[in-house]
Amino acid sequence: MSGDFLFQAVIYLCAAVVCVPIAKKFGLSSVLGYLLAGIIIGPYLLGFIGEEGEDILHFAEFGVVMMLFLIGLEIEPKAFWSMRKTILGLGGAQVAITVLLCFGLLTGLGYSWQSSLSISMALALSSTAIVLQTLKEKNLMDTVYGASSFSILLFQDIIVIPMLAIVPLLGSVHDTVTSDGHDSGHVSLLNELPIGLQTVFVLLSVVLVVLAGRYLFVPVLRVVAKTRLRELFSASALLIVMAIAYLMELVGLSPALGAFLGGVVLATSEFKHELESNLEPFKGLLLGLFFIAVGASINFTMIIDNPTEVTLMVLGVVFIKGIVLYLVASIFKIQIDQKLLIAIGLAQVGEFAFVLLSFASQFEILSQNQLDLFLVVTAISMTLAPFLSIFNERFILPKIGTKESVDKPMDTIDKQQKVILVGFGHFGSTVGRFLRANSVHCTILDHDSNRVDLLRKLGFEVYYGDATREDLLESAGAHDADLLISAIDDPEATLTMIEMLKHNFPNLELMVRAKSRVDAYQLLNAGVNRIYRESLDTSVRLGADALQFLGHRKYTAHRQAQNFKKYDENSLRRLADKVLNSDEYIFKAREEIAQQEALLQEDLKRGELADVDTSWDSETLRDSIKKGAKI
Repeated sequence: MSGDFLFQAVIYLCAAVVCVPIAKKFGLSSVLGYLLAGIIIGPYLLGFIGEEGEDILHFAEFGVVMMLFLIGLEIEPKAFWSMRKTILGLGGAQVAITVLLCFGLLTGLGYSWQSSLSISMALALSSTAIVLQTLKEKNLMDTVYGASSFSILLFQDIIVIPMLAIVPLLGSVHDTVTSDGHDSGHVSLLNELPIGLQTVFVLLSVVLVVLAGRYLFVPVLRVVAKTRLRELFSASALLIVMAIAYLMELVGLSPALGAFLGGVVLATSEFKHELESNLEPFKGLLLGLFFIAVGASINFTMIIDNPTEVTLMVLGVVFIKGIVLYLVASIFKIQIDQKLLIAIGLAQVGEFAFVLLSFASQFEILSQNQLDLFLVVTAISMTLAPFLSIFNERFILPKIGTKESVDKPMDTIDKQQKVILVGFGHFGSTVGRFLRANSVHCTILDHDSNRVDLLRKLGFEVYYGDATREDLLESAGAHDADLLISAIDDPEATLTMIEMLKHNFPNLELMVRAKSRVDAYQLLNAGVNRIYRESLDTSVRLGADALQFLGHRKYTAHRQAQNFKKYDENSLRRLADKVLNSDEYIFKAREEIAQQEALLQEDLKRGELADVDTSWDSETLRDSIKKGAKI
């Protein structure tokens, strides 16, 4: 191991360790932290890495391959098949329209039709690494935005195969070696064979991956698992992914697509979770390395020499892709907020563009200047992606994303009750159903028009409107009501409503849902006494059930749960006026936790001496207690 390798490793790791936590501290994506780390240590700033960054970029592309394998593991074949319409529809339309538009514009700018088509195909692809990493971090994979984005990206990963096959047909030089003598690494060994035979070998390779997944990988993993050597299992998992990727490259297919297919095949095996846990650290490291290499590969000389051209190209590409994605999502009747997320989230150019553009250059379809320009456009658009997402979430969505609901006029409330229930989502609907079952009728308000329509179909009398508005609560009878129950999901909206209620309806009793302990502090400081943390009762009930399962008396577990809630509620009020994360808060919180545990231990000892504790237990347990069994 050379000192130069160790130096490079130290530089990469230092950059990641410093930049990523800073990015997270400011609420930014880790992807942005890695990209900035690459820019800082790249040849144009600190200069710690030079041309070797491009070699690392090719190596780190394996992180994308591994990510697709892990995604495949999470999708069972049935689920994958059920997505075929959205994959072909959304993905196919986006790629086709983007290629046509870019081709027309580039041809109009004087590019040859071969260059225009090669560049257009590259620009139509989005970054699987950035988008999926962001979706994972924000836990958005199950949303409409997440599912639609995944379908589009999956189609792009598939369509890159024919794109790579088309590029050589556009070139005048049928050579697979670059001008600097390096092998491309993305050329099929089947190139010399007739098209028919190439197709046969490609299909055979796909079938081979499927059969190997079912009849080779699983038996091998079973044998490895019996050795009980964790490192050997990790090596086996890596071997599977690398072998699939290598086979796909040999026949000219996308390694990422092959890895995805392998993951889908293994999704139903008993080793699914073991493979995930073993490969996850490798995937994270390689993806981080990939993003650092992308940041380091940005050619700032090209930007300085051609600032206008580069700026217009980047903005033009992002704008065209965003508009196309928005229109395609509109065709599929996706809601406006989800459409905006899709349009901006996938507007960047993806990592496969590096491959396609370099490939086109090898066949002399692109000049060196064109290659440098669009590599820079690709890298900058990837760097801009996290910023665009933040801008969308903080400035566009709050104003435009909810416009459809806001524009709908509020309902006229013709029936008033003594209880007003605000927010009828999962939490509020449970409260409302419980009260109605006990003959307590509420005036129910909700600001989600779609949910209101659905609830009315289910037989609930729900009124649409923004409960932070005084006129709505006035018409709901807030002056004459006895109680307002707030089950709103948004803590900021809750505080806004509380402030308005305290000012305009001071006699109204309030019972308010808090999503977390921090929200509870804010509500206490806002003058609300009846606060209900949404997860407290459930988590304490689970703890009590666990005690009972482990052999504690039923009444003891119940009593300890009630005592825990009482002590914790008292502690919450004592800590509310302390600044969160301050030294004083941490010191007081530690004292409170220690005191709670001491009190509960004393309660537990007192309970063991009380015969009444056995009255809730089964006959068998009572007999055991009488016989002196220690529980």
